Amino acid sequence: MADIQREILPIPSQPYEGFVAYDAKDPEAKFPPIPQLRPPKGAPNVLIVLIDDAGFGAASAFGGPCATPTAERLAGHGLRFNRFHTTALCSPTRQALLTGRNHHTVGMGAITEIATGAPGYSSVLPNTCSPIARTLKLNGYATAQFGKCHEVPVWETSPVGPFDAWPTGGGGFEYFYGFIGGEAHQWYPSIYEGTTPVEPEKTPEQGYHFMADMTDKAIAWVGQQKALTPDKPFFMYFAPGATHAPHHVPKDWADRYKGKFDAGWDALREEIFARQKKLGVIPQDCKLTPRHKEIPAWDDMPENLKPVLRRQMEVYAGFLEFADHHVGRLIDTLDKLHVLEDTLVFYIIGDNGASAEGTLNGTFNEMINFNGASALETPEFLNAHIDQLGGPTSYNHYAVGWAHALDTPYQWTKQVASHFGGTRNGTIVHWPHGVRGEGELRTQFHHVIDIAPTILEAAGLPQPAMVNGVQQQPIEGVSMLYAFNDASAAERHETQYFEMFGNRGVYHKGWTAVTRHKTPWLLVGEKTPAFEDDVWELYDTSKDWSQAEDVSKQFPDKLRELKRLFLIEAARHNVLPLDDRGMERGDPDIAGRPVLIRGNSQILFGAMGRLSENSVLNLKNKSHSVTAEIEVPDGGAEGVIVAQGGNIGGWSLYAKGGKLKYCYNFLGLKQFFVEAGAPLAPGKRQVRMEFAYDGGGMGKGGTATLFVDGEQVGQGRVEATAAIVFSADDGLDVGRDSAAPVSPDYGAQGNAFNGMVRGVQLAIAQDAKSADHLVDPQQALAVAMARQ
Repeated sequence: MADIQREILPIPSQPYEGFVAYDAKDPEAKFPPIPQLRPPKGAPNVLIVLIDDAGFGAASAFGGPCATPTAERLAGHGLRFNRFHTTALCSPTRQALLTGRNHHTVGMGAITEIATGAPGYSSVLPNTCSPIARTLKLNGYATAQFGKCHEVPVWETSPVGPFDAWPTGGGGFEYFYGFIGGEAHQWYPSIYEGTTPVEPEKTPEQGYHFMADMTDKAIAWVGQQKALTPDKPFFMYFAPGATHAPHHVPKDWADRYKGKFDAGWDALREEIFARQKKLGVIPQDCKLTPRHKEIPAWDDMPENLKPVLRRQMEVYAGFLEFADHHVGRLIDTLDKLHVLEDTLVFYIIGDNGASAEGTLNGTFNEMINFNGASALETPEFLNAHIDQLGGPTSYNHYAVGWAHALDTPYQWTKQVASHFGGTRNGTIVHWPHGVRGEGELRTQFHHVIDIAPTILEAAGLPQPAMVNGVQQQPIEGVSMLYAFNDASAAERHETQYFEMFGNRGVYHKGWTAVTRHKTPWLLVGEKTPAFEDDVWELYDTSKDWSQAEDVSKQFPDKLRELKRLFLIEAARHNVLPLDDRGMERGDPDIAGRPVLIRGNSQILFGAMGRLSENSVLNLKNKSHSVTAEIEVPDGGAEGVIVAQGGNIGGWSLYAKGGKLKYCYNFLGLKQFFVEAGAPLAPGKRQVRMEFAYDGGGMGKGGTATLFVDGEQVGQGRVEATAAIVFSADDGLDVGRDSAAPVSPDYGAQGNAFNGMVRGVQLAIAQDAKSADHLVDPQQALAVAMARQ
């Protein structure tokens, strides 16, 4: 197959042009054997490990405090790249990695949840930029993805698709096991196998954790692949939710770090900095950048908060070590299968810098902050929940100071694309058959868009000119292969722009010009300057490794040159118009992205489930009703009729002990219950919950009233409600409550309704009002269909 032309994909079938006999027994009736598609001889297996939200100074492989023996092992027999860069945010980095193009080129200027109509921010992958997995699959690779996928447009995440942006839909992967979205509850994840939702076979109490689960699936997949098609190389993309918040980890792993962070984040920065110099991953003349005034000193933090702050970092460190341990299990499997020697491994420690989205004090449950209720997390509250950090009832994130420390020696954090703290991530390359040196350092400038062309060159494959009949845009990255066996090779990635939320910069031949526009932990209310009023800084990074000395005053001409270069790059790659809007981008109508649900009511049918909040009528901050047509069995009703959210916030209408019951879970802090006075009678019943919202702003309380066949059976108060979001991944289910349970009245498994749920209506405004507290199912369905 050496003469195959691979620039057009799929590779066109070649017709048989030889002699065709009348009788297959004719001696001249000879045909060549059926060919099997394979890559060029010598093409390696490829494994990309992408850790989430880990700063340059986090892992021990780059001088950090979190033990990563697997990363150290691979680095000891491979290469450390200490000038490798990402985009400063997850979805953009991932789309760039998987396509070899800059994030705005492929429509991912930010995360999918705030997509706009602008080409660089639409979250829609152009069909002119086919992903690397598809290229490899169409050239004969086996392909699989495990873990996080945050590249699906939010209006395409429902069970009806379309699945073009899903890993196995149009992403080029033959197998996918993971979650769709930015983060996952590691104890109760919402998992998909391909495009089919699946549930974990065990509970947290039985030892379940998603990091272990996805590794088990990856090990099983590669074992089967090599058992059945050993001559076929694989491409595996292993992208854990670790170490993105929530920082969920078994307690014994966090306890390994007890007392190790007692001195605080300022002392930790000094410790990391010293280790980095000793290890040689930064130059001896590198300067430690000062802590910014926006980030509090450890000594200025309240003493009664420090025990919680210390535990936050212990939990995070345990989480990263736990993730590295499971990466090690996968590496050990490849070794036992005798394929590690010819597997090109990229171990990228972070898709951006460490996350400062946990606020200045950190949080027990991110949803509290996301709903504007951070004032509830007092030192007293946090101390009362300290032992739960990292466990199934938490949804925790550490304080800004820890994020800053884990980006040592650089300035700033995740989201801040202007400075290396947001974009520089330690990366390890391991490939014994392709890399001669062991334990060596590579200092050439590289970027995540360079991974795809490196894989193609290593596999001996051309960039496709045409995929599925569509002409392709050239890959914008530069192959790293030239540096694998030449530490002194002149770098080939000479220019790279950066932009995220108006934070922007440009690198060119050793110089960087940068400007920070927004602060990542100020989610609302920050007053940002006009873009033209942003103050630019200039760094000569050929001499100033960490961007510690601003030389803009000394070299004004160089600064003007680079600012102009940024504008040229921005215009080339769809960065313009710059967009620093906050709440406006959260509104689909203002932002210009499609929505699934419009109008005042929505009909759901039995067995529908795993519906994200973008797929469901928004019941927050308004009066509403939930009505269900059910059949109660003779033995009495039990189980969930309809539920939205999870143990960190949501609501559930269910039967307990035969009685209709409603639970409103307020951000995991408190559950409010309303229960009927008598059991549900067997047979067909219409059950209804009407919520009368107090009004007066967002997140207020209200009164919940229960009805059965139009008769009131219970009423109670809900003192406060979620204003913005219930969960990042736990959706709405009809007839059961998947993932984390909303109510403590039932568990994560075995909570399905024991009768039949024929349908559910969610309604707001006029559609939620009914004089007799009954809904005509046929009329409700007709109205709903008419509004499509």
